[in-house]
Amino acid sequence: MAPQHKKITMSSSRLGLRLAVCLLNISEARRKYIVENVAKAALLEKNGQKHPDVSVLNVFSDQGYNRSVITIAASVAELGNSVLAACLEAFQSIDMEVQEGIHPCLGAVDLIPIYPLSGVGVEECGAVARNLAENLVQRVPGCSVFFFGEADLPEKRTLVQRRKQLGWFTRRDFSALKPDLGVAPARRCGLTGIGASPYVMNCNVTIDSQDLALGKEIASAIRGSNVNGLKGVQTMAFPHEGKIEIACNVESFEDQEVTDTSEGSQYMAYSVLGDHFYYVSPHYIEAQVKKLASDQGIGIKGRALIGFTPQECKNCAEYAIKEGIGEFWKIRRGIFM
Repeated sequence: MAPQHKKITMSSSRLGLRLAVCLLNISEARRKYIVENVAKAALLEKNGQKHPDVSVLNVFSDQGYNRSVITIAASVAELGNSVLAACLEAFQSIDMEVQEGIHPCLGAVDLIPIYPLSGVGVEECGAVARNLAENLVQRVPGCSVFFFGEADLPEKRTLVQRRKQLGWFTRRDFSALKPDLGVAPARRCGLTGIGASPYVMNCNVTIDSQDLALGKEIASAIRGSNVNGLKGVQTMAFPHEGKIEIACNVESFEDQEVTDTSEGSQYMAYSVLGDHFYYVSPHYIEAQVKKLASDQGIGIKGRALIGFTPQECKNCAEYAIKEGIGEFWKIRRGIFM
C-alpha cells in the first residue's frame, strides 16, 4: 500500500515552541558517510541519547561544489549545543588542506547561519551564534571565526560585506586572515563564518549553456545591489554538471512598501514574533532568469530550492519536533507542503 501523504499545517503558538534553525554549510559532499555522520551528531545529547527537541530537516549535498547544507531545527535553547556537536564531527573529518571544489569556501565548517522560525527574535539568535562561536574555538584547536549579522556587534555587517572583506570569493591562503575570535586560522580548519539574520533561502537556476560569461551577466542583472535587480537577492554563476548554474541567496527583509504577496506575485511574506518579512519568490527568480536567458536564445534546465522557504521550514520543524522525528530528512519526500 502506498504511504499516505500528510499535509503539514501547524501553529507554533498552539505548540508553545520557540524554534530557530541553522543551515550548516560544510565543505564536504563527496564522502556521503561523513555528511551523514555530521547530520546524525546534531541529534545526540552528551549521553548519546537522541535529543527530543532537535530535527535534521534536510541534507543537501553537491558533489561538484563539494559542499553540503544540513538544515538543523531545534528549540532555541538547544540549537547551539546541537550545532556544536555537528561541527565537532565535521572538524574531525574535513581537512581544508586537501579539500577541492568549485564553490568558494574558507572553512571546513564554512558557514553557520542561525535564523528565527517561531517565538524567537533575531537578536536572540545572534546571542546563540556568539555563544556557539566561543564554544567552538575552545573545543577545536585551530578553529577561528568571523561574525556577521546580529552576531557581529556592534557593526552588524552583512555576510556579503564580511565575505568581501575576507576575500571569500577568491582566497584559499589563510595566513593573512584575521579572525574575530580564535587564533590565526589553521590550514586544516580554515575560517568559519557564524552569524544570525532573518531567514535566507538558497535557490539555484540552471541555464542550458556552458558560457560562464553569460551566466555572470544574468547573475549580475538580477543581483539586488544592481539597478533593476531583485531586492535581497545575492547571486553568483558557476559551471555545474556541464551547464551554468545561477546560485542565489534570497534574503528576507522588512519593507513597508510591499503590498502584493498574492500567489504569483514577486514577493512572499511571513511573520515572526509579529514582525513581517518579505522575500522574492523562487518562481519569480526562475521566471526572471528564464527571460534573460531567452533574450540570448537560451533555455533553462530547471530550478533547485536548497531546503525550504521560510514558511516550509517552520512548518516542517514544528511537525518533526512534535512527532519526535529526528531524521526528518530521510522521510521528507513523502510529505508535501
